[in-house]
Amino acid sequence: MRTAGLAVLSGILLVLSFPKFGHWVVAWVALIPLLYSLRPLSFTAALLAGILAGFVQHVGLLYWVTHVVVHYGKLHMALGIPVMMMLALYLSLYTGLFAGGTVFFRNRGIPAVVAAPLLWTVLEYAKSILFTGFPWENLAHSQYLNLPVIQVADITGSYGVSFLIVLVNGALCAFIATSDAERKKALIGAVVAALLVAGTAGYGLWRIGDITNRFEAAPRQTVALIQGNIDQSIKWDPAFQKETLRIYRDLSLQAAKETPQLIVWPETATPFMFQNRDELHEAVLGVARSSSAWLLFGSPSYTRHEGGLRFQNSAFALSPGGEIVGKYNKVHLVPYGEYVPLRPLFPFIEKLTVGVGDFLAGTGFEPVPVAGKPVGVLICYEGIFPEIGRAWGRSNALLLVNITNDAWFGMTSAPYQHLSMTAFRAVENRLYLVRAANTGVSAIIDATGRITAQTDLFVRTYLTGPVQIHRVETFYTKYGDLFVFFCMIALLVIFYKPGGRRSWSKKFRK
Repeated sequence: MRTAGLAVLSGILLVLSFPKFGHWVVAWVALIPLLYSLRPLSFTAALLAGILAGFVQHVGLLYWVTHVVVHYGKLHMALGIPVMMMLALYLSLYTGLFAGGTVFFRNRGIPAVVAAPLLWTVLEYAKSILFTGFPWENLAHSQYLNLPVIQVADITGSYGVSFLIVLVNGALCAFIATSDAERKKALIGAVVAALLVAGTAGYGLWRIGDITNRFEAAPRQTVALIQGNIDQSIKWDPAFQKETLRIYRDLSLQAAKETPQLIVWPETATPFMFQNRDELHEAVLGVARSSSAWLLFGSPSYTRHEGGLRFQNSAFALSPGGEIVGKYNKVHLVPYGEYVPLRPLFPFIEKLTVGVGDFLAGTGFEPVPVAGKPVGVLICYEGIFPEIGRAWGRSNALLLVNITNDAWFGMTSAPYQHLSMTAFRAVENRLYLVRAANTGVSAIIDATGRITAQTDLFVRTYLTGPVQIHRVETFYTKYGDLFVFFCMIALLVIFYKPGGRRSWSKKFRK
């Protein structure tokens, strides 16, 4: 019971590390109860304790999945809750492997302060790429408001921040739990962790000033983000199409009084096929002409593929003259939202895509030209993937635009969680990022990850503010997740340490 209680406590503390109910400070101690509980455990017992902690964590973070599948997927609550819990259980397996792996390496003479951060980093990366990837609220994302610490993401990506958090948890746990005879070793670990945190924060403070200076002379433009606050239940009602367009037009013309160079509407802001040249199409062109601004907006589109019509989730860019100058088709689709993998195995989840169907993924990351400047577009879910932000950086985009429709989430934590992850794309690639969300949170984020302006949820409004069209090349943009691969190599080194392989099976059984 004591082990289970400590595991549950860690799960709760992890939940309280993230928005909207938590605070980033909690993450630096959240894993201590779990790590403390592992000290007398076998590999199997540790695995189970980790799964329990992870399950509590992910139920607390992903409770909104039930809201989505019940209200919009039309599943009964009796099925909606198990769907959420299945996802939480899958994600908890990574926490279980982290706990079990920490004990495994302990039995080989490797202390948790060394093994735990390496294991967490590698497993978090695996979670982020396997089965299309789900990097939702990785540990680093809890720190999105801790600007000095997250600046290191331009070298290590967000995984370096996760590594540092787990290192501190491990060092504190060792210092608290160790005997007097081993206190000196634990103190050394704590000092090393403290120095790394100080070094990271010092780098961050210097980098914030450096990036601010580098952007000082960059061209400034005013951007207007339009938050239509269209109710999801009527969004796709054909009878409401003209009213939706009127709302976006009126808000855009109000924002145009502040002379923005770019106006951004959210994902699928036009609940019709904009590419069809009809009166609705002409009305959208008219908004660009009337506002004298570039207009970037989301719309469903279609194309012929393998002899049939396939739908895509797209973004179009219009010039102030009403000309279509660019289009981007979403590359990374949402499983069970925009397509249904393993459809024969999960026929009941077909309901989640009613009215949407299986979308066709885009094929690449070609920036959209806006006023002669290359712009990278992240549609909804794409904002949580560092590799997509990096792809835009490598394509020489000078501004990132995230368009999304978070109406699905209701008044849950999810819109705030979504924002916390997107902020890292700005830091990793040293680009301004603007975010237009149908129901919020819309935001302007500078190249240091600072949120300079944001809206409230479920408010019909617009947000204007300056952005700087510039980028500073980063190590992360150029080389990607090398830090993770160094962690993998370090794990292999301590796994294959001299004499270790001979006693592997014996210690595994302990």
